[in-house]
Amino acid sequence: MKIRILAVSTLLTIGSMAIFAQDVEPPEGFRANRMTYSPLMDKLAASRDVEVTAEQLEELRTLQIEAIWDGLGDYQANYVLGLQTTQPGERVVGRALTMRFLPTRPDVREGLDELAEEGNWDRRYYGRAADEGEPGDVIVVDLGGASGDQMFGDVGGLGMRLSGLRGAIIDGGSRDLAELADSSFADFPVFARYFDIDTSKWLGAEWNVPVRIDRVTVLPGDIVVADASGALFFPPQLVEQVLEKARAKVSMENYQRELLRKREHSFREVYPVLAPELLEEYKKQTKPKD
Repeated sequence: MKIRILAVSTLLTIGSMAIFAQDVEPPEGFRANRMTYSPLMDKLAASRDVEVTAEQLEELRTLQIEAIWDGLGDYQANYVLGLQTTQPGERVVGRALTMRFLPTRPDVREGLDELAEEGNWDRRYYGRAADEGEPGDVIVVDLGGASGDQMFGDVGGLGMRLSGLRGAIIDGGSRDLAELADSSFADFPVFARYFDIDTSKWLGAEWNVPVRIDRVTVLPGDIVVADASGALFFPPQLVEQVLEKARAKVSMENYQRELLRKREHSFREVYPVLAPELLEEYKKQTKPKD
């Protein structure tokens, strides 16, 4: 099979440059590459090449999720609601390891079996995540929403957890709710549309590519923050901006709560926006010291 790439040709006769699409044979081993090639991710790679520290991820674990959402700016629509969780009260924070599944059919299953053998990976993507995922990853699974299919159970979850993965976001189902809800999985929350007793039938088709979760696009390497309130996804290069805005939001609302408890001002003077004189006082109190 040929792939289409952009080629650049210089037209010497007129001294101009033309860009056109050209079909070329993929290099040997290309289809068995451990990452499914995505032209979009190739294009965005430079802007997303930033280090997200463990300290930043830990702070995202502690800040109010609404404050984090408030700091997302143009990415405020990038959240998903309505997921069930195995660990109520627990939050998952990490980097998105994405995967896309397709309904089964014989030729697709045969082709994916052959690709897995060529690439020497586990065709069961939960097993592949346990083998290839990195500490701090959160698997984000495009499983067709209310598809009636399941991703993994407690044994697959244990394999991923022991490899350092932080949890799972599944736009579809999972199994073994009772086992995954055990306290031993407190550090590996699973968020899914539903939980069922059936076994998985859909096929992992693409690994670490852009996926759709409900109405949201999630890119590999996105930052994931999820708890019972919802799941947020945003580019890694925005982490410090998000943290700064979330800190400011939390600080302001703590101050507003303090004023309300004193009962020295009317509610409208305090919330949602401080009256001018109260705002000036807040700025004085929070001004960095030289």
